[in-house]
Amino acid sequence: MNRRKFFRNGGLFTLGASLINPFESTAGVFDTTILNKNKKAKNIIFMVSDGMSTGTLNMADLYLNRKTGKGSNWLQLYKDQRVNHALMDTASASSIVTDSSAGSSSWGGGFRVNNGSLNVGPNGEMHMPIWQKFKKAGKMAGCVTTVPITHATPAGFCVNSKSRNAQEDIAEQYLDLGFDIMMGGGNNYFSPELRKDKKDVYASYKAKGWQVARTRKEMMAADNSKPILGVFGDDALPYSLDRAHDKTLTENTPTLAEMAEKAIDRMKGNKNGFVLQIEGGKVDWGAHANDVGALLYDQAAFDEAIKVAIDFAEKDGETLVIITTDHGNANPGVIYGKDANDNFDSIQNYTHTNEWVLNTIKHDSTVSQVREIVESANKTTLSEEDAKTILTYYDGLHKEEGGLYNYKKVPFKTFSQIQQKTNSVGWISMDHSADYVELAMFGPGSDLLKPFVKNTDLHYLMLNAAEVENKF
Repeated sequence: MNRRKFFRNGGLFTLGASLINPFESTAGVFDTTILNKNKKAKNIIFMVSDGMSTGTLNMADLYLNRKTGKGSNWLQLYKDQRVNHALMDTASASSIVTDSSAGSSSWGGGFRVNNGSLNVGPNGEMHMPIWQKFKKAGKMAGCVTTVPITHATPAGFCVNSKSRNAQEDIAEQYLDLGFDIMMGGGNNYFSPELRKDKKDVYASYKAKGWQVARTRKEMMAADNSKPILGVFGDDALPYSLDRAHDKTLTENTPTLAEMAEKAIDRMKGNKNGFVLQIEGGKVDWGAHANDVGALLYDQAAFDEAIKVAIDFAEKDGETLVIITTDHGNANPGVIYGKDANDNFDSIQNYTHTNEWVLNTIKHDSTVSQVREIVESANKTTLSEEDAKTILTYYDGLHKEEGGLYNYKKVPFKTFSQIQQKTNSVGWISMDHSADYVELAMFGPGSDLLKPFVKNTDLHYLMLNAAEVENKF
């Protein structure tokens, strides 16, 4: 391949995208002289901590450092100067504040699309997702996540859809497109008992030679010579904090790191290499709920998956690892005060998320019972006044509307404000933000990264690093 010609064509393609969409960057984002110095990336592992504000990354490092004496794997890569890293503009075609479908589509299709859509442009343009491009180039491809495998972020690398909510259709598209491993939650979109059309999508996968794993044990036992569909929950997987303190969940539900390791084992023997997306999807859900235990423990679980990816890439020598997020969310941080250290350290003692706490409380719970539940989960003493405040949201008259995934309308915001007195963590909102976000790269192709990029640039960087022509 004439790499200079290839790169020039890729740059022109990027320029064409910018003319269609005014948010797009111009050509010449990456330097061909750097490209020619780099080894080809046979494999790509793209890691997404969904909805991770910089404050979340910061707090996770503080939390791990103060608890274990060792910070996060992510920031240790920075401290050891082992990665190139940058800030990334995350806007969509319709807003400076993206949602996850448009965010993933910017990487997946190379164009900015409107919030809510998957690789379908504002005027109906269909942009081929990057995992399809790599499949056509002979690579194996897959995704693992802690939310439904049909959710916005994995789907953005794989399919075209006018709506991110068409998850039943997305489940079938994955099968038609011939991916190699898909694991996460999402039984709602595969099971005949739960799908609106009553179709047994599991049977369709099995008919095409897929293995279906519904538990951690079944995933571990799956044959690496055949495609694997792993579905470990009706909706998302449980939060890492709740999983760790429930024997049944621990036995039956794999961690993100375990799913990542299984996916790598499944695909690493392919002669043309593989591409894998790894998403810590429930970091975003924890941020939407202002649920600090959910947020930090799932960010720590994502950090364990980073170690799996980096350890493989180090030994392999032909793997580009990309670590980032699609957007900020809720922008949490540790707030100044004389007790900030001790308050923040109290999170180390949490045994359950706020989701668990607030769903354990019932409309007929007493003040004493509310205090006992919080004491059990947070190891802190709740005042009677605060317990009474929480109970007002269970009287059938008052409902808190905050939090995108707050299906039962429990008082996430109110409880997080009460917790701030004892954990010193504050939040600016319960929704996405327009922050420029952290982006790190390790391995062949990482030198292509400039200090500031737009999200769409990563689509072309991946193709260039892997020497896959953008001809599809």
